[in-house]
Amino acid sequence: MDLRRLPSPDDLLILLTVARLGRFNAVAETLGTTHTTISRRILALDKQLGGRTLERSPHGWELTELGSQAVAAAEAIEGTLGALSSTIARTGDLLAGMVRIATPDGFGAAFVAPALVRLQQEHPLLNVEILSATRKVSQNRSGVDLEVVVGNLDVTNAQTIFLSNYFLRLYASPQYARERGLPVTLDDVRQHGFVSYVESALQVAELGHRSTQLPVPRSSFQATSIFAQLEAVRRGAGIGLLPNFLVVGNPDFLPVLPDDFQRQLPIWAVARSESLRSAPVQAVIEAVRMEVSERQAVLAG
Repeated sequence: MDLRRLPSPDDLLILLTVARLGRFNAVAETLGTTHTTISRRILALDKQLGGRTLERSPHGWELTELGSQAVAAAEAIEGTLGALSSTIARTGDLLAGMVRIATPDGFGAAFVAPALVRLQQEHPLLNVEILSATRKVSQNRSGVDLEVVVGNLDVTNAQTIFLSNYFLRLYASPQYARERGLPVTLDDVRQHGFVSYVESALQVAELGHRSTQLPVPRSSFQATSIFAQLEAVRRGAGIGLLPNFLVVGNPDFLPVLPDDFQRQLPIWAVARSESLRSAPVQAVIEAVRMEVSERQAVLAG
């Protein structure tokens, strides 16, 4: 066998990472190299294989038919190397490497982080990066293996996995209730301060005040961080449109008109099919689903 005519395993693994992340810059950052090096290695692989493995699309780099065949070989190499590393380390741990997850900060802190701490404790060779992002699903999923998104989806070139529903409800602090009183009807909301996301910066319309059909409030306190909103409501800035799972059972937050208003929203996991074939990504999804399942009462509360 002429080993010089075989494709480089390193280049195949680089192609696999491109298939998962979609952009050379994201791959270069993940692998600790440069965009130029990634481009050069892909060109070398194309020459070895006798054709193009990638083609550019509006959503990032996509695999050609030849590229899909090469990625299948790369996944086999990745699996074999993972098993070998595990054997050498004598840990029995097949999960290693980096997994990057983009998630809204509230759900990320309350559900994704606990799930991944538990997963990492079971698999100490696994590295995790959580990027806080409250946005629509990215069409190129650049730089992340997995996205957690809220609301209605418009997805191409990816697979979606339903995680759960949760509720947005109205809350105020006991201090605010004592000093300003609480609305008796939804129309009374116009007489109060209101805490919510910055509408001009909000990508997920369902999270904002404008989409609720509630009347325009007397004043507003808007923040891109849900934790800033929680603190504003707690300190009496106004009535807040908040995720129930962050405040349920907390005496610092009083339900406002609970029988008259609530909004149910879905939470999804979204990833490229190449990412979903990665054992660490599959394990992350399963860990998050387990966390959601075990605490479903909090999401429904």
